[in-house]
Amino acid sequence: MLTLLASMITFAFVGAVTPGPVNLVATSTGARSGWNAALPHVLGASLGYTLVVICAGAGMSLASQLLPSLTDAMRYAGGLFLLYMAFKIATAPVNDSDLEEKSPAAGLVSGALIQILNPKAWIVSLSGVSLYVTSQPQLGYYLSLFVAVSFICCFAGVSCWALAGHLIGQRLSRPRLQRQFNRLMALLLAAAVILMLVE
Repeated sequence: MLTLLASMITFAFVGAVTPGPVNLVATSTGARSGWNAALPHVLGASLGYTLVVICAGAGMSLASQLLPSLTDAMRYAGGLFLLYMAFKIATAPVNDSDLEEKSPAAGLVSGALIQILNPKAWIVSLSGVSLYVTSQPQLGYYLSLFVAVSFICCFAGVSCWALAGHLIGQRLSRPRLQRQFNRLMALLLAAAVILMLVE
């Protein structure tokens, strides 16, 4: 049991901490608005991914049949949403007076939507469920365990990126540097979207 749990944790954490749109948005939000402001995005992304894992586990066979036909629709819907997020990051406020007028670009709902519309999240969750749940005798117990591990690891993984953004943000004291960083994050996010759409 401990070996299986360690394997689940490793799988879930590696999936959560590797670079991707959710983590780029977390970094940008952490840099622009600080660790506390990034937490709603981190929580939203973790809840969104947990919902994806629950759906994958509950409808494993149905999801694996429907996923190929839904992948394109999810890819384009997710791509449009992420391009919108890239625009919000690129045009984010960089001084105190602007920050009072505008709220952070990423929050609970956007974090959840990025995960739910991300085909990679569905593929990873289906892989995890097939590896760690379907071969076990007590499916409900092991699905619950995998869901809990997925939530904790996603929260930890995305938090790492938000914390990194917060630490970077402390070094960006001048508005010009903040603006350059925001534009770099927006460019990376847009590039990730383009790569996702051409795969």
